[in-house]
Amino acid sequence: MYWKNIQSEAKCLENERYEAIIQKDDRLSIQVSSKNPELAIPFNRQGGTFYLTEDGTVSASSEGTATVREKGYRVDVDGNIEFPILGKLHVGGLTLNEATEMIQQKIKEGNYIKSPLVSIEILNFKYTVLGAVGNTGTFRVDGDRVTLVDAIANAGDLASNARVDRIQVIRTVNGERKVFMHDFGDESLFYSPAFYLQQNDIVYVEPKFRKKSNEDRGFQYGTLLLSLVTTICSILWATK
Repeated sequence: MYWKNIQSEAKCLENERYEAIIQKDDRLSIQVSSKNPELAIPFNRQGGTFYLTEDGTVSASSEGTATVREKGYRVDVDGNIEFPILGKLHVGGLTLNEATEMIQQKIKEGNYIKSPLVSIEILNFKYTVLGAVGNTGTFRVDGDRVTLVDAIANAGDLASNARVDRIQVIRTVNGERKVFMHDFGDESLFYSPAFYLQQNDIVYVEPKFRKKSNEDRGFQYGTLLLSLVTTICSILWATK
């Protein structure tokens, strides 16, 4: 049974303010809106064509919109995206909220929209789970608030041979690989800096013992057979 010693509610709530950090190769959905919809159109990669509605406002056809939103804006190796009107924006290393505020501010400073509303989502959030779990593999999810508990549950829970006190999250931070160790029986899990997963994290659950491979079994059977043959030969030599 997990988390036998949870006592402090305050500590467990520390991570509720978590935000995902934008990284290279992320694909971002960025939507701009305003009280006057026609002002926001140039900032949205709608696809299709513009047209005049019956009430005199400008809108865009929905044809191709789903495909564009699915692809989103790719963050390049330097952490930049090419955004309509505003040009190149550096978003790598920012939280979604920080990137949202930056784009809003730039739109205001350019006098394009007085009170723009900006919404940003990560479209390709993924992580990998390995080791003593029900199903290993790479998992893609909607949204970006995935906890370590979610990751284990999505991978079919811990296997019977899992070491609940040796669950690692392997993460690249500023070009360096870091390992965060967790104990599923301790409340410290909930306020770990890796309790919420980041893009491309690797979760590794250490097993209590290593499963024997076919090569291991073959070596074991071969050794046993050789020992048996040696014993038989010794008996035959002694009888002679």
